[in-house]
Amino acid sequence: MTTRTTATVHATATATAPSVTAQHAAHRDPNVLRWLGAYASSAVGDNVYYLALSWAAVQAGTPAQAGLVTALSAVPRALLMLGGGVVADRYGPRRVLIGSGAVRCAAVLAVAALLLVGRPGLWPLAALALVFGAVDAVMMPALGALPPRITGRGELARVHGMRGLAVRLAAVVGAPLGGLGVALGGSATAFGLAGLLFAVSLPLLFAVRVAEPPADDTPERGTAWSRLTDGLRYLRGDRLLSSLIVVIALSDLGFVGPLNVGLTLLADERGWGAGGVGWVLAGFGTGAGAVSLLLTARGHLPRAGLVLSVSGVVSAVAIGALAFMPYVAAAAAVALCIGLVSGLNGVLCGALLQARSDRAYAGRVTSVSNFFSLGVAPLTFPLTGAAIGLWGTGPVFVVSAALCGLGGAYGLCSGPLRRAELPGRPCRAQPPG
Repeated sequence: MTTRTTATVHATATATAPSVTAQHAAHRDPNVLRWLGAYASSAVGDNVYYLALSWAAVQAGTPAQAGLVTALSAVPRALLMLGGGVVADRYGPRRVLIGSGAVRCAAVLAVAALLLVGRPGLWPLAALALVFGAVDAVMMPALGALPPRITGRGELARVHGMRGLAVRLAAVVGAPLGGLGVALGGSATAFGLAGLLFAVSLPLLFAVRVAEPPADDTPERGTAWSRLTDGLRYLRGDRLLSSLIVVIALSDLGFVGPLNVGLTLLADERGWGAGGVGWVLAGFGTGAGAVSLLLTARGHLPRAGLVLSVSGVVSAVAIGALAFMPYVAAAAAVALCIGLVSGLNGVLCGALLQARSDRAYAGRVTSVSNFFSLGVAPLTFPLTGAAIGLWGTGPVFVVSAALCGLGGAYGLCSGPLRRAELPGRPCRAQPPG
């Protein structure tokens, strides 16, 4: 069977592809909770690691050099992300996550040991950042491909809600924990703490039971390049998945600049100070956390494709309005709305993407989504800053909001996406094999 024929067969069989069925609701399933524990431990470790890296780089070099070191991870992540999806599909997401977690743990502990015995300078930190970027490119597609292998497709919205809660918890806990490590023993202690958190995730991942792929779900033969192009053909041949990727790309391109660089510059322009930025971010985090909690409890949302598309339009209006808020309290209230709507949008995008994707292609589909979200979208940071310097916050926020709105409008115009539904949870089911 040729590569093109294989892609066609999978594209037509996606809606009926074999999937794991869940014995329990995901938030009561011990297998899913083990995965969630591993994910949460790794996410907290990420926050500790980034703080430790920034602190160590500032101590070892100039502010410009420190900024360069902390930005290095983005290069291999963007260049290798699509290849990471091939690796996840070829070797299985659980195996890839265990391997990448072990590499991250070993690399962080090695740098911690170097910092304990001397002052090695910036080179080990730069090497560590490059290693993390390369590992992230493999790990992130595997993260997206694993949930359909450990629970039923009808539980994916709940799983993404749980994942969103873990992300919020990591953001709240990770930075203070990293700061405590730096205060107690410097960067070496903080790196050691990050390594310990990465290590904790490994036995939990080993304990996660993953359904064995059926015979027609095994990786196709061929070179890495042929598997990559086969995955791209599969994605292009599915109108729902290709529409989702367009919506994700437009939404992220319009979202990440204003809510990162733009927010800081807006606060400086309004005279809100760092405290004002904190209140606005707290509003956003509260909204995103609340919708994650809601979907964790509810587990299903009807007319998911329509809700996703409408939420994109609503979030665009809120992002545009944020630039014209004169007071911190009003900006925090608008940020709360942005968090609610964009959090809902993100959960539904992830759940629909995983529910629709054939498991043999899940890693590659996720890698394309991550390529735009984590590879291309961060490139808008310097562009956003430069544009605000030239034209001010209002016009830039409005243009960014228009991009988000365009994503929502595209979803409304795409029949397959507008009509898309998440699978319901079956009444009787079997546990993963």
